Amino acid sequence: MSGNARIYRGLARRERAGWIMGLTPVQAVTCLVLAVPVLWAVSAGRFLDAVLLFAGCGGVAVLVVVPVRGRPALRWLGHLLLHQLGVATGWSRWQSAAGAGHPVDPEEPDLPGVLQRVKLPDGPPLRDQGRVCLIHDTGDGRWGASARLTHSGVGLLSAEQCERLASRLGNLLLSIGHRDVVDRLSLLVRTVPDDGTEHEVWRREHEVADAPELARRVADELDRTIGNAGVRHEVFVTVSGTEDALRKPAAAAGGGVHGRARVLYRVLDGLEDPLKAMGATSVTWLSGAGLAEAVRTSFNPASSAVLRAAHLTGAAEDGLPKAAAGPVAAPSPSMRRYDHDAYSTVSYSVLMPEAGTVFGSLSPLLAVRTAGERRCVAIHYEVLDSRRAGREVQSIRFRTGVLRDFKANKGFSASAVEERAAGGAQAQERAVAAGHSLVRYSVAAAVTVPATWQVDDHAARLENDSAGRFRLLRLDLAQDSGFVAACVPLGIGLPRSRGGLL
Repeated sequence: MSGNARIYRGLARRERAGWIMGLTPVQAVTCLVLAVPVLWAVSAGRFLDAVLLFAGCGGVAVLVVVPVRGRPALRWLGHLLLHQLGVATGWSRWQSAAGAGHPVDPEEPDLPGVLQRVKLPDGPPLRDQGRVCLIHDTGDGRWGASARLTHSGVGLLSAEQCERLASRLGNLLLSIGHRDVVDRLSLLVRTVPDDGTEHEVWRREHEVADAPELARRVADELDRTIGNAGVRHEVFVTVSGTEDALRKPAAAAGGGVHGRARVLYRVLDGLEDPLKAMGATSVTWLSGAGLAEAVRTSFNPASSAVLRAAHLTGAAEDGLPKAAAGPVAAPSPSMRRYDHDAYSTVSYSVLMPEAGTVFGSLSPLLAVRTAGERRCVAIHYEVLDSRRAGREVQSIRFRTGVLRDFKANKGFSASAVEERAAGGAQAQERAVAAGHSLVRYSVAAAVTVPATWQVDDHAARLENDSAGRFRLLRLDLAQDSGFVAACVPLGIGLPRSRGGLL
């Protein structure tokens, strides 16, 4: 994908495409090794043994090569064994320390699964916004910060306005690619039920004691009718950079957490204007309490009403402690859903069409069909630096050129798919030579409902909303990690990669 959204169509491609008949080097070598015993048996004249070896080795080759819903069958088997091992040993079962009655440090986050590697230290004050909470991913070695955006949405915008916003998004990603500190940006949108907390607080403060009983009943009926169908949208953005990129400038800024925070703050200052140019009316970088509330409402949407009521009435002076950010309990994850507190979530990876898409096309995934459900969509971008982008496009062009020339020398004509891949590789190289960037990205979507509901019915409605637009790949055996990628605003969701692009 190029850094400019206006030339996105036709440039998307699979990451780490295979060199030999679509196979990765590991798969190709494995197939060759499996073929050696069969060839030896044939050369020795032991044809019966060759047939038996072909059946056995061929079955293993099928497990290694044939993909089943995005993963080779052998990898499915490995993931299933690891999942069952975690369930049997209790490693995947989790309960908060506070819920178990153990003493906790209010400033230490208590989170399940992959979030156990995340630390949330507070940085120094940022202008008039106070102290900003940093996100330290000790597993990937990344530092970042999250902000809450106020945005009116794109549902009522014209095609020209969406195209203009897409261009501004491309410029924002291009500017990140020109920075040496950060390289990832994550956008998370949640459509949550509107519980009417603000209205209830306002009514309590302005209610007239001697109001007619009929007027009270009418107001209550209106609140129930409108409140059941009401939804709100929460938008978060997370920016992060690697420890390697931050180490030297952070040492010059004083070192430690505060040094890394000061270096990140310089980037955060420059991102507010591009975000507002994309339609955000306000950008608020989250403090420790604010980030804890964002994570807490990810696991338990019902806690949002209590937290907002506390803010509106002035009862929450210090905010939610970080130790209370996670769920109270998360049992062993099911293969096809993730249970947390009193809710269940089904997560998907959204596979973009080869022909590309347009700005705002993900909005059907956020359209709630049943009152009380929540939908989330997260897009994780990683912008490659110019040197790495140059190596990638040259490698892609070389690979597609070698395959095309080989088939031409053997008298085979190139297929339409191969011609399109070769044209896309040349277009990418021209785009990078013109100063654009390459972007790795991943998109995750999720639907959350109370645990007493049939979550598979709501998951099917989400799949219906994507039909004809995108392909949804249900993250079986990894629903807990998929939940983090789709619902939690911590910027976790794009796997590490030694090379390649999407």
